[in-house]
Amino acid sequence: MNSPDSVDDAPDISRRRHIARLAVFVVFLGVLFYLVAVQRVIDVEQVRSVVASTGPLAPLAYVVVSATLGAALVPGPVLAAASGFLFGPLLGTFVTLGATVGTAMMASLAGRRAGRDSARALLGPQRADRIDGLIARGGLWAVVGQRFVPGISDALASYAFGAFGVPLWQMAAGAFIGSAPRAFVYTALGSTLGEFSAPLLTAAIVVWCLTAVVGVFAARRGWQRWRSRQ
Repeated sequence: MNSPDSVDDAPDISRRRHIARLAVFVVFLGVLFYLVAVQRVIDVEQVRSVVASTGPLAPLAYVVVSATLGAALVPGPVLAAASGFLFGPLLGTFVTLGATVGTAMMASLAGRRAGRDSARALLGPQRADRIDGLIARGGLWAVVGQRFVPGISDALASYAFGAFGVPLWQMAAGAFIGSAPRAFVYTALGSTLGEFSAPLLTAAIVVWCLTAVVGVFAARRGWQRWRSRQ
């Protein structure tokens, strides 16, 4: 027969297990970010050369490769610029969007698998159900809004969205809608490296500035609305 003390200790042991699991996941992402973004262990130029050698299948190949590299925390602007250099501003933008959606889905699935149960356990049933309700009502637009906010890693955000249970269709649709402006910007900038175009460069800068302004205002309004509900 279990003693009262052993029963009382069980929730604490379970909680520590969930905390440890999330901590391992966060450390893994941190190490991955350091290796890819800081040490640059992945040579994007070499990847671009390999993709270019696939001929007519290069756009599709780049979508798959870029989506995978994005989930591995290779900076999105670098991948988008490479897409523009390879395929030009028009086709390159669609290639970039395809890769962006792929990254969002990969990272979300990984985040859900690694952290969903632990996140719910640490939040508790009531808070978890409340967050689920918020996601059901506005998860799609939360993903869209995050894409407009400058300075936030889309891949890391996708891992977090997955851990909090944002449905896969919301991740895909939100990534497509919210990433469209920046996909054009960075892809267009990359295309000017191969063939300089002042109008295209100007358009990219204008769109980037507008997106940043909208993102800042959206983030501020979202924060105010969240604070008002507390």
